[in-house]
Amino acid sequence: MEKVLVTGSAGHLGEALAWTLSRRGVKFEGIDIKPSIYTTVNASITDEDTVAKAMEGVDTVLHTATLHKPHVKTHSKQDFIDTNVSGTQTLLSAAIRAGVKRFIFTSTTSTFGHAMRAAESEPAIWVDEELVPDQKNIYGATKLAAEGLCKLAYEEEGLNCLILRTSRFFPEEDDSAAVRTNFSDENSKANEFLNRRAELSDIVEAHFCAANRAEEIGYGLYLISATSPFAREDLPLLNENGPAVVAKYYPDFQQVYDSIGWAMFEKFDRVYDNSKARIELGWQPKYDFGTVLDALRATQVFPKPEVTRFVGKKGYHDEVFEDGPFPV
Repeated sequence: MEKVLVTGSAGHLGEALAWTLSRRGVKFEGIDIKPSIYTTVNASITDEDTVAKAMEGVDTVLHTATLHKPHVKTHSKQDFIDTNVSGTQTLLSAAIRAGVKRFIFTSTTSTFGHAMRAAESEPAIWVDEELVPDQKNIYGATKLAAEGLCKLAYEEEGLNCLILRTSRFFPEEDDSAAVRTNFSDENSKANEFLNRRAELSDIVEAHFCAANRAEEIGYGLYLISATSPFAREDLPLLNENGPAVVAKYYPDFQQVYDSIGWAMFEKFDRVYDNSKARIELGWQPKYDFGTVLDALRATQVFPKPEVTRFVGKKGYHDEVFEDGPFPV
């Protein structure tokens, strides 16, 4: 990568990418509607002229800018279409005209929607790239549409596009009131490393791995999450007795949890499988539940890499809500 355009440079991931690029001495432009220390172009990704100018000399686009799930109740469906769909097309068109070599699109596991929620009496869902999406909100629908635009840009124009469906990595509190009531924030996040969360620094590295392999692969879709210890044969029991399955892989987890007053989720309704990304992208995530457990054994402190501490919590809205971090 000689020069990178980072979209959403004021957001969690965009800022983490820009921070890492700056530390590695890679030239970049950061575009966002919000000003930030790494935002060099303060504009919308739907602004064709500004995007075209920002794309000059760029060989790699890391497209993270988006309206997120927390915006579903505060923004219109048209807002989502404008940013997530039209904004992505604006970037793709500019990238093609500028001769960009690689376009990495940050998508989301929310594209799977209803497909990854197991019924009460059913086995947990194995979530990988073969699972057929079944959208449940405008966020997932527009991100899936944007994925399609990336595929067309590759097939019709030869733009190397890799899509990364990222799992949870945000530091904000859980949107579920039940989770916030029954688990401390770090406790719930530690539990999620078993099946549906990734560390921000690992998400960053996944984007760089994708950029390094994009010209070789051409087009690809990858699920990005921490490596889960669970196997397909665990699925029936996971949605009935989660702690029993966890104990099979980490026999002393309960002792560690008891020492700090934590609890494990009773059930897991899904498991994310990152094996395709590890094999094809050469991505080696450093953080998983075992890493967290090792840190808790040694220091009773939840591990946070430097970039995660730097980015911190940003929130998704300027206003404060009474019943949680954002309305759902």
